[in-house]
Amino acid sequence: MLCPNSGSKRSAFSLVELIVVMVILGLLAGLVVVQTRGYLIRSRQKIAETEIATLVSALETFYANENRYPSSDEGLEVLAQPSENYPEPYIRKLTKDPWGNAYEYFSPGSSGPYEVICLGADGREGGDGENRDFSSGTLGV
Repeated sequence: MLCPNSGSKRSAFSLVELIVVMVILGLLAGLVVVQTRGYLIRSRQKIAETEIATLVSALETFYANENRYPSSDEGLEVLAQPSENYPEPYIRKLTKDPWGNAYEYFSPGSSGPYEVICLGADGREGGDGENRDFSSGTLGV
C-alpha cells in the first residue's frame, strides 16, 4: 500500500502559473475587443454614408416631382409623407443615424441646393475617428 505522502508526487499548477495564464488570456481578450470595436465603428460609418445616399436619392425624386427641394423648415420629415404630386412617401420611414441622432438637413446647403449631415458619435460638429461628421456634400452623392 502506498501512503499519500510517501514519495509519489502529484503534478498540479502552482498559483503563479495560474496567474500567468490568466494574464495572458486577459491580454488576448483585450486585443480582440479593440479589434472588434474598430470594425463596429467602421460599420456604423458605412451605414451613415449609405443612409445619406438614400436620403439624397429621395430628395432628388422629390425635386423631380415637386420642382423644388424641401425647405429647411420642412426638413427631411416631408419625405416620409405623401404629397399632392406623389401619392407614396419618398422614403418609408425617417431613420436616425447609427448613433441615435437625427440627420440634419439644410436648404440651401454649404455647397449646393441642400445638405444632409450626420454628426457622428458625439452628435456635435467636427471630430475625428468615431466622431467624424458625414455630409452629402463631402460624400459626393
